[in-house]
This record gives sequence, structure tokens and C-alpha cells, in this order.
Amino acid sequence: MSNWRQQVKQLFGRPAGSEEHQRQLSLEENDNTFMVGAWQVGENPRDRQTYDRAQVLADCMDAWRFNPLARRITELTTNYVTGGGFVVSSSHPGTQAFLERFWNHRLNHMSQRVCELSDELVLSGNLFLLVSTDRAGMSYVRVIPSADIARIESSEADIEQELCYVGQTGLAGEERVFPAYQPGRDRLDPNGEFEAVMLHYAVNRPAGSQWGESDLAPVLKWLSRYNAWLEDRVRLNRFRNAFVYVVKAKFANESARSNRQIQLAAHPPAPGSVLVTDESEEWSVIAPKLEALDASSDGLAIKKMIAAGVGLPLHFLAEPESSTKTTAEASGNPSYRRFAERQRAMCWILEDLLHVVAERRAHLDREIDPGAVISVTGGDISARDNAELAEAGRKAVETANGLYEKGLIGADELLRLVYRFMGEQMPAVEVNRGKQG
Repeated sequence: MSNWRQQVKQLFGRPAGSEEHQRQLSLEENDNTFMVGAWQVGENPRDRQTYDRAQVLADCMDAWRFNPLARRITELTTNYVTGGGFVVSSSHPGTQAFLERFWNHRLNHMSQRVCELSDELVLSGNLFLLVSTDRAGMSYVRVIPSADIARIESSEADIEQELCYVGQTGLAGEERVFPAYQPGRDRLDPNGEFEAVMLHYAVNRPAGSQWGESDLAPVLKWLSRYNAWLEDRVRLNRFRNAFVYVVKAKFANESARSNRQIQLAAHPPAPGSVLVTDESEEWSVIAPKLEALDASSDGLAIKKMIAAGVGLPLHFLAEPESSTKTTAEASGNPSYRRFAERQRAMCWILEDLLHVVAERRAHLDREIDPGAVISVTGGDISARDNAELAEAGRKAVETANGLYEKGLIGADELLRLVYRFMGEQMPAVEVNRGKQG
């Protein structure tokens, strides 16, 4: 019996330090502590929690709708990334002809849809593309909002091998499963139709994560603070011209003072009028003190935080930080690099999408080569870069041509140097042509 009591005491007795543990358990839960440390089953700990991600996506969309700075940041990225257009090319003539039909199809209009793709990447950091194909092999692309995707199911062995996407549709939030595209496993069903598949792309994605991050996510609170600060300044400036007259005089009693106040309130002095009083009254004015000079530095500090968070110089956001052109141009170089990096990501996304639609078409059309090389190139990010690269290319031609004439380098090396200094990648066909020369 004593052994049994000792075992019960060990199971249910208070261990050392249990008072602190009991105190923590007795604390009242609230909205700030209820979900702390909680994770949904199957979620990746490297990603945001589901409710947090949904809130960030909703906040980014609200900022785009109502905050001019957020709208401008999104537009700037899209303008630089997609403003120059994209050129689609393929090494196979039949594949090239089909890709042009797909690109210009009235239900795809990809030349305009790329702006929608870029905006979605900026606002959510994710791009979910639903690809459906008709019986003729023509594919159609639609963007599914990231907020409509509840979760991503991946392979247990590799988180980047995504299997399907669970979305919420309808007023009741019914779940709809979108199968992920699997290379080499796309087949026609007995009815001669393809199953609609989804492609997922992400930017600003940490290693080991499934979801990307919005470009606006780090600056959401600073956009809100700048908006609140600006509203306060507008309210103060609204009453900048409002003032109150103060009249000082010696009155015999309270009744005399009250009668004088009623008289002045009934007939206040008009703006611009001449007021004549005797020495028994002294008039003064109480006006608000805005301290605009001190407040402007506060607003500039908040705006600098926003500009640093999205990688833009202040003069991109209508804030001339410096009056010199050289400083403005130098501060724009990091932004151009960022836009160029996003443009390369966009080109890769479009190339991958075009490979998918070409592979689907190849099941029905023998003129399509699913293994053909497909490349997408974007427009120039900055016109100033073109002038600098052209000057560098001209000098490279002069130098390399002199070496070529002396027999120090071959024709292929001459072409490589010229392409290198002009910032372009030399096609393989040009290399072969140079060797033949």
C-alpha cells in the first residue's frame, strides 16, 4: 500500500518550481497571448502562421487601395520590370508560331497580363497561375489571388516539390484542390481533355519556406504611421488661420463683462476691418503654433524608413533629398539593380509558363517541340545604361579590333569582348559564326 501511495504522489504531486508553472497557467488569456507559440498541424515553422499571413495580405491590399505611397511603390516596380515589354523567342519555328498565338490570344493578352503578374508579386510575394487547356491544345492563364489559397501541400521528402494547393472559394469557404503541375506527367484523360493545373512562383522567400513575402510587408506599419502623421498635419493646417480674439478690460462687475462679450459675439470684427478702441480695452489674438519646421523632419524620417524598406531613393517618392543631379543618379543605381533582379525573375517565370503550355500543345500537335529552347527577354531598365553601354561597346570594338588585326585574339574572342562590354549575352550562333570567320 505504501508503494502505491508513493507512486500516486509522484504522478500527481507538485514538482519543484510548480508554483511558477501554476501561476502562468492561471493567467487570463487574451487576443495577444492566446495564439502565442501555436502552430497549425502541417504548417512549416519557417512560414508565417496562416492567420498572420492572411492579415498581412489583407493589409497590403488595403494599403494599395487607400495609400498613395503604397500604390506608387507598386506602380514603380511594375513600370520598370514590365514597362519595356517582353520578347518571346524559340529555337524551333513551329513552337515559336504557337507561342506567338498563345501570347496574343484574346483570352490571354499576355502583353497586358504581365502587369497583373508583377503587381501580384509585389503585393503578396506569391504568384498562383491556373493553367487550363482546351481540346485544341490552346492554354489559358488566370491569376488566383494568394489570399484565396489556404495551404500548400508538398512532398514529405522535399518541401519545394509541391503536390497541390488548397483554396477557399464561395461564401461558405468551401475548399477546392488545385493539383500542381508535374513535369512529364501531363496526360490527356479519356475525354481528350487536360486537367487544369496550377503553377506557383514566389519572391522574397526565405530558405526552407513555401510562401514568399510581399515587398510592402516590412513597411506596412511605417506607411500607416506616415499616413496618420500626415492627417494630423492636415488637420492642424486646416485651423492655421483660425484664431480667437482676447479682450482685456476693467469691468465693474460680471454682468458688464458678460454684456460686452455678448455684444462682440453678435458683431465680431470682419477680416481686414479697422478696429478702434480706447485705452480701457486691450485686444490680442490666440493662434495655433504648428511648428512646421520641426514636424517636417519627423515626416522625412518616416519617409526615409519607407524608402529604405522598399529599396527606392527618396526622389522616386516625390521627396527631393538632394538638389544635385549626380547624387540623384547615384542613389538610383541600387534601385535599378533591384528592378533588374525582379525582371530576371519575371523572365524565368514566363519561360517556365511557356514551357508548360508548349508541352501541353505537343500532345496534340507534332509541329511543336516540347524540348525546344524558349527564352524571354525584358526591356531596358534605364535609358542611361544604354548610353553608357553603347560608349563602352564602341571603345571595346576599337581595342579588340586592334588586337584582332595583330593576330593576338580570334574572331570569337573579339565578339565575346564586344558583347561583354555592351552588357549583353552572346548567342551561341554568333560564337559559331565567329569561329567560322
